[in-house]
Amino acid sequence: MSKPDHKLFLLDAFALIYRAHFAFSKAPRITSKGMNTSAVFGFTNTLLEVLQKEKPTHIGVAFDTSAPTFRHTAYTEYKSQRQAQPEDITLAIPYVKKLVKAFGIPVLMLDGYEADDVIGTIAKRAAREGFEVFMMTPDKDYGQLVEEHVYLYKPSFMGKGIEVMGVPEVLARWGIKRIDQVVDMLGLQGDAVDNIPGIPGVGEKTAQKLIEEYDTIENLIANADKLKGKQKENVLQHAQQALLSKQLATIDINVPVPFEAEELRCSDPNKEELIHLLDELEFRTIKKRIFGEETPAVPAATKQFASKSMGQTSLSFELDFDPALVTEEKPIESNRENIHTVVHQYHVIDTPELRQMLIEHLNRQDEFCFDTETDNLDATEANLVGLAFSYYKNEAYYIPIPPDQKEAQAIVDEFKPLLENPAIGKVGQNMKYDIIVLKNYGVAVNGKIFDTMLAHYLIEPDMRHNINILAETYLNYTMVPIESLIGKKGKSQSNMSEVEIEKIAEYAGEDADITLQLKEVFVPMLKENKMDKLFHEVENPLVPVLASMEKNGVKVDTAALSELSKTLEIDMKMREDKIFELAGVPFNIGSPKQLGEVLFDRMKLDPKAKKTKTGQYATGEDILSKLEADHEIISHILDYRELQKLKSTYIDALPALISPRDGRIHTSFNQAVTATGRLSSTNPNLQNIPIRTERGKEIRKAFVPHSKEYTILSADYSQIELRIMASFSKDQTMIEAFQQGIDIHTSTASKVFKVPLTEVTGDMRRKAKTINFGIIYGISAFGLGARLNISRKEAAEIIEAYFEQFPAVKKYMDDSIQKARECEYAETLLGRRRYLRDINSRNMTDRGFAERNAINAPIQGTAADMIKLAMIRIHDWLTKEKLQSKMILQVHDELVFDAHKDEIDLLQKTVEDIMKNALPLEVPMEIGLGTGNNWLEAH
Repeated sequence: MSKPDHKLFLLDAFALIYRAHFAFSKAPRITSKGMNTSAVFGFTNTLLEVLQKEKPTHIGVAFDTSAPTFRHTAYTEYKSQRQAQPEDITLAIPYVKKLVKAFGIPVLMLDGYEADDVIGTIAKRAAREGFEVFMMTPDKDYGQLVEEHVYLYKPSFMGKGIEVMGVPEVLARWGIKRIDQVVDMLGLQGDAVDNIPGIPGVGEKTAQKLIEEYDTIENLIANADKLKGKQKENVLQHAQQALLSKQLATIDINVPVPFEAEELRCSDPNKEELIHLLDELEFRTIKKRIFGEETPAVPAATKQFASKSMGQTSLSFELDFDPALVTEEKPIESNRENIHTVVHQYHVIDTPELRQMLIEHLNRQDEFCFDTETDNLDATEANLVGLAFSYYKNEAYYIPIPPDQKEAQAIVDEFKPLLENPAIGKVGQNMKYDIIVLKNYGVAVNGKIFDTMLAHYLIEPDMRHNINILAETYLNYTMVPIESLIGKKGKSQSNMSEVEIEKIAEYAGEDADITLQLKEVFVPMLKENKMDKLFHEVENPLVPVLASMEKNGVKVDTAALSELSKTLEIDMKMREDKIFELAGVPFNIGSPKQLGEVLFDRMKLDPKAKKTKTGQYATGEDILSKLEADHEIISHILDYRELQKLKSTYIDALPALISPRDGRIHTSFNQAVTATGRLSSTNPNLQNIPIRTERGKEIRKAFVPHSKEYTILSADYSQIELRIMASFSKDQTMIEAFQQGIDIHTSTASKVFKVPLTEVTGDMRRKAKTINFGIIYGISAFGLGARLNISRKEAAEIIEAYFEQFPAVKKYMDDSIQKARECEYAETLLGRRRYLRDINSRNMTDRGFAERNAINAPIQGTAADMIKLAMIRIHDWLTKEKLQSKMILQVHDELVFDAHKDEIDLLQKTVEDIMKNALPLEVPMEIGLGTGNNWLEAH
């Protein structure tokens, strides 16, 4: 999740203006003076939706200028076939600029560059400075800019909701494996709108196939002799045209525009100027909407503050605005109910007598819903502001908790027996948060739980699960936005402890009431989808396990991190010196411009070195990796970059996550994020801690036991997905190899390369290992060839030989795809579903992605279910036996324990037994066990 003060929206003005203009083409908005304001009106509504719903902390609007760009210089026909700009748009542009300025938003533009170049440059720079960046445009070309913290934000249009595209979505949309291949796709296809020629006869599907096989336009041209017929002729004849098209389609990210964060910070509008402009445009309802008079109802923004009921933070918001449906200047009415239209009774319980009466009523219930209100999103650091309960629709009770810790503890203690009563069921939304908060007050929530967030996660794993969305989707109800209590995000935002009790009571009471109502909706849905057993036996019981793990936390050796940081500095300096020695000149290694000049002008490493549109050499990792065998300087440069990333992203960042309360890191395990069922984690993201490089592995050295009486124990499933594949496919060769303890990769190599086990070479085993894991993910000949650095033909022959030797695996894959085509979902052994609604799509890319998931989702999901069951049983055993050892981390297929040295033998034996038998299959599970003074030693 982005920091509250680091969310930047960059709007492509012309794209949004054109979109709005044509949305109103059949029913234009005309003022009393005859002016067509459709484009301005649509743009204004879009801008308001962004400001009010997405709550950006920083924003800018980019415009094209009339001056020619470098693209016109490179290709005089660029955009020459575009129709003349409609007169109404020409008239609208100055008004849009005035409007943007009146809102206090910077206008971003520079002669010689287009808006996408300006946006691309600022987006990349902002992401490097800790911003989450959203490029708002309907233009698909922006996909080439997307990276970890930069997203393409496509606005809602003609009934289709907004779409936020990160790296996985862009890759799936284009059917490619790397973001930089977007420009290769554009270069091959061309663009009729911008008059970019491309290669004749190449459309999206053909381009996708060519890029899949040849990787880049340059490589396609170099291998044109392998093509056939007209396609070969076109590629050879139009090679330079294709390269030019790629250049024209490439967005320049080195525009000489400054990135001044404070200049882009959201500020209050110029009220006088804005009112004058809205009056001139006759936007009466928009004026009322902005300045609070008769504000039309709009869907509430997702809660993103201390209320635990926010569930997961999501980047995707449903914006209901559709400019094509708005033809009059009148409020856009919502047909949803809200707190003002539904009769309800939310009571403040603020005396000992009232609290006792409520407790007596709650003790008579079979179950009740509860919710915590706090002053912090981090559960381990949060203080209670209040408790809310509900056990009957449209009724709720709010108990304010005073800031004085002694008084607060006394009130919580009154509810402790109720909350710890195992006979009474507890309902909540994202209950892990509540459980951890209450642990801070010595309360261990007991009883059967029902987490509505997790229920919906099983019902619709690919949807968002926060309570606002659930209320709107399943109850047709819009909830009170948190901003109405604590204000907009930013420095002036207050927190719940500063809000009047009566207002909190309405807000918190609604949370508990709506959660209870959602539970009643989800119960029959779980039964209908046959997921109630998975819900009650896996997902819900895992909640208190994860809560305990997060509360336990893990100790981090800051001295070890500091030492590693110093070591990396020395390593970086050594590589820097070596690079300078080999280059024959000192330079800024972090400067792509200087690096390119040294490598390609001075050292002449590649006479055909690619350049960006600005004329500087391309020096990305993909470019340098291809040159690694040509000169040793390249490996030193790549090592330098890797060390720099390790230092900044992990080693120097981990100490900031240490809790001042107990000196430990309390990572947050996310149970309802991945569609496969696997857990993810944040703050820190444990799954991303690198383990392939020696320096990366050393980060684990900093994770240590909390005292000298303890040691770290690691328990790791060995080749869990391959074992599940063998069990599912019932391939006897694989099953026998696992049952007899034969190395599976050696066994596979023996079969594929048709040699005895004793004659399998290291290279054969390496290739077999790659295909073993690749098959699970539906690897193609192209993908296998790229991983093994062999020809596509050789890779295809290896895959063919694999399926000849393992026909049962091929049958499992084919059967999985066919089953998914029939029911449009894949299913794990325990019934967890991954919906594959594109499995029958006519779009080859979408269909191929769904087919790969049909193969992989049951395997990966079953692995997730297996380790979850193991965690539940291990936690129950540790609790029942009252052991001192604690389970503290879960990463991929590994569990990590802070193990008391006196318990280590018992712990190893029992943990191994539970993990092996958590979900019995035909193939035995193997567990790797290790202990050490730190996580690295143990693993």
